[in-house]
Amino acid sequence: MTVTLLTSQSAPTATDADALITGVFQGPDGPVLTLAPDDIDLMAALTALGATGKAEEITKVPTGGQLAPPVIVAVGLGPEPEAAGADTERQAYLERLRRAAGAATRDLTGGTPARAKRVAVALPADEPDEAEAVALGGLLGSYAFRKYRTAASAPGDVELIVYTTHEDAADRARILADAMTLVRDLVNTAPADMVPADLAAAAEQAAAAHGLGVQVLDENELAKEGFGGILAVGMGSAHPPRLVRLEYTHPHAVGTVVFAGKGITFDSGGLSLKPPKAMETMKADMSGAAAVLAAVQAIAELGPAVNVVGYLPLAENMPGGAAQRPSDVITIYGGKTVEVLNTDAEGRLVLADALARAEADGPSLLIDVATLTGAQTVALGTRTAGVMASDDSLAAEIADAARRAGEAMWPMPLPEDLRKGLDSTVADIANVSGDRSGGMLVAGLFLREFVPAGVRWAHLDIAGPAYNEGGPYGYVAKGGTGAAVRTLVQIAADVAEGKLAGSPADGK
Repeated sequence: MTVTLLTSQSAPTATDADALITGVFQGPDGPVLTLAPDDIDLMAALTALGATGKAEEITKVPTGGQLAPPVIVAVGLGPEPEAAGADTERQAYLERLRRAAGAATRDLTGGTPARAKRVAVALPADEPDEAEAVALGGLLGSYAFRKYRTAASAPGDVELIVYTTHEDAADRARILADAMTLVRDLVNTAPADMVPADLAAAAEQAAAAHGLGVQVLDENELAKEGFGGILAVGMGSAHPPRLVRLEYTHPHAVGTVVFAGKGITFDSGGLSLKPPKAMETMKADMSGAAAVLAAVQAIAELGPAVNVVGYLPLAENMPGGAAQRPSDVITIYGGKTVEVLNTDAEGRLVLADALARAEADGPSLLIDVATLTGAQTVALGTRTAGVMASDDSLAAEIADAARRAGEAMWPMPLPEDLRKGLDSTVADIANVSGDRSGGMLVAGLFLREFVPAGVRWAHLDIAGPAYNEGGPYGYVAKGGTGAAVRTLVQIAADVAEGKLAGSPADGK
């Protein structure tokens, strides 16, 4: 479906729309309106209906012909923000704005067909960051995946009108929403229709549309150049693997950032077969690669002064007759050998190839993003990603960049005592430890082995946040979420502006 964003500075109550969204704060003495129309006693109506202003609470008030929109949708915004609050409080408020806009637009447009096709959004948007938050939440809340719907049940197109003077901020929200929508669409596509060649083709299409350099290596080229991890994971599938390299360049770039995203288009576990229930969401195991693709697309539109390279190592992990076996030894790009003790620990193998290959790009910063471990969800739940890095300060800075981008990530350690569990008696390293403790951290330690010497590196484990198995909330639909896109875009902007430690502007 298509969601079109418009901005307006006219009176929201006079807009020809199917509904008007406004906000309600949770004040100490009761609800506080963000919009008080003269032609209708909205406060009296909300009080009668029991509205409190609690975050994401939705109360609908028919206007009875007194206003142009037939219904006002009042959405709770939680507590009023303090005028001079701390940055963390400001970011929390912006997230409440995003979720409120998403909850309200999702409620209005989520039918099949959509109940509202033209929606006016009059939430607080006096500042640029507020305008971006409202527009982004509204766009993402209106998302619906209709690839497999028949015409009768497909959600219709939607037009959103956001009331703000900050058109540039709203346009930035559109760019981010387009990128996150791309991820959601790719992740939600059935795995039979999203094999490695399909995802590579989607990357080529995005590259052509946004002026990106692109190179795709097929299985023969992968073998010729020694990408043993990608090849080994893809051996058991009828659909051969691919490696996509995307490139965005800027004439005044201050450095090069490399992103690498795990792209397992379907993960059966290989010969270390997953239980059937665990396979149901494994079409989402390419969320990292999709996030890298979408982030580079958004970066190309936003134009920060930094060079960005994106790697998408793509494979389907299947238990075919040619599949790799537990105890096989493979050779990663660059020559390091790995004893594969568990074929379901495959994402780290394709990422190892990409991380090692990144040395040729001379990055000032290297970031990988992956739905890598179930241990991530055990440690941090389904909404908070884990961040591991070459040093603790970088992990903290990446988590802070995520916070400013509106995503929840938490810095995690890489304890040296866990590294011995990856020792192999026959190869340079094993792909899993015999001890299941600290699985997320052990995976990070494995990846660290393939990071080029002297390069600052961070690993984002988005296993939980990348796919929402529960009910929708805020601007997050069920299914693919678009996790990590905003963080990657923020990282590129921070490097361009010299804000991220380790960038050339810091002199480190």
